[in-house]
Amino acid sequence: MLAPAWSFPVVVADIPDEGAHFEISADDAERAGVAKLAGVRSVQRLAAVFDVSRRGAGVHIAGTVKARVEQTCVITLDPVKADVEEAVDLEYASAPGGAQSGRRKRKDTDPPETLENGIADLGAVATEFLILGLDPYPRAPGAEFSQPKTADNGAKPFAALEALKKRS
Repeated sequence: MLAPAWSFPVVVADIPDEGAHFEISADDAERAGVAKLAGVRSVQRLAAVFDVSRRGAGVHIAGTVKARVEQTCVITLDPVKADVEEAVDLEYASAPGGAQSGRRKRKDTDPPETLENGIADLGAVATEFLILGLDPYPRAPGAEFSQPKTADNGAKPFAALEALKKRS
């Protein structure tokens, strides 16, 4: 498994019964790694606020990821700055198919993520939610796609076939 671009590991066993509050931010090197992973020009700011609480052998993570990114306009290829803010509400279970996975309240909810060695990586969670919040087709202000103009000289697309038909 590849090392995450931004890692902030939290040992689930060390989380107090009342839960824990984390405010984390990525440094320059971590933001550069996240930018490369996300396929954006740069990440100028990346921070997250999480409330983490234990749920049996698992953990619940709720919070917000905020970032300032620079993407590339899909039309003009100019730089486009964007603010991203994504809400996080995520469950982790100690093992797939464990007690946590059988207690889902609704069938349409996602199954819990799996904890790796009893550790929840908040940096990886923040990175994932940042990428999910990116505009897949960023556009510079005023940029509009227009169809290329073609010369209309009155020629029909099937004129050559029509000429062949007349000869036979």
